[in-house]
Amino acid sequence: MQESRLFKIVYYLLDRGQATAPELAEKFEVSVRTIYRDIDALSGAGVPVYAEAGRNGGIRLMKDFVLDRAVLSEEEKKEILTALQSISTARDGNGSRTLQKLSAIFQTESEHWLEVDFSRWGDQGSDNEKFELLKSAVIHCREVRIRYAGSNEVTGERIVQPSKLVYKSKAWYLKAFCTKKQDWRLFKLNRILELELLEKSFIHRDCLEPADAVQEEYREIVLRFPEEMAYRVYDEFNRGQIQRQDNGDLIVSAKMPEDAWLIGSLLSFGAQMDVVSPADLRDALAEQAKLIYEKNKT
Repeated sequence: MQESRLFKIVYYLLDRGQATAPELAEKFEVSVRTIYRDIDALSGAGVPVYAEAGRNGGIRLMKDFVLDRAVLSEEEKKEILTALQSISTARDGNGSRTLQKLSAIFQTESEHWLEVDFSRWGDQGSDNEKFELLKSAVIHCREVRIRYAGSNEVTGERIVQPSKLVYKSKAWYLKAFCTKKQDWRLFKLNRILELELLEKSFIHRDCLEPADAVQEEYREIVLRFPEEMAYRVYDEFNRGQIQRQDNGDLIVSAKMPEDAWLIGSLLSFGAQMDVVSPADLRDALAEQAKLIYEKNKT
């Protein structure tokens, strides 16, 4: 208990600059005599804390104490502040307050060159709220009830124990232990339709690779795009997967799962995309396009 209070006293002094013994005693609900014993303990541990008498006196820490102790370079301090700046854009407010406090401690201003917005266009911030709630669930080890649209075309309710938020391939995912499946699962945030933070907590455990995220060996798919589709091609594929031809065409070679998502994605390119191989994927794409035509023709 004393160790926790000693740390809090140091943080309080860093945040306020100075404090009187009665002020600290009231803050931490102990006697003034205990506060003086705590100050002696801090001093004995090598923390440069001292008291000044007089009207404007009080208990203080020597200037730059945290900087000296943490041995942080100017570049490292800026990296920390930048990371906090990106977190604060989730609009919870806590990140902003922490950013202000650390900026004061480091005596460094954070350059506001980065903005992160988790919401989709026209979303009005609900994705930010979803991210913030899940972040809280991860930090505080609280279970969450979600309604999830699975890739198997089934939407159902699950209770999960969130472990980690992951950004991969232009999308956010939640790694969580599913209490229904009794196994680790990977949930795409965009497919979480509803969520509720529950009161029930859980004991944190090491996150294993989700069972539904095991890498499979996919067939190589070869696609051809005209030069005018370059803006879409470089959005969707890595540069190492793309080869530019002498006539300007772009040939994409990539290993991907051949499922309904892939068919829909390829159809979004319209008639400006050719499937070079495999032939059965080309046939499946043509069949789906035919069904769309039959359904929508007038």
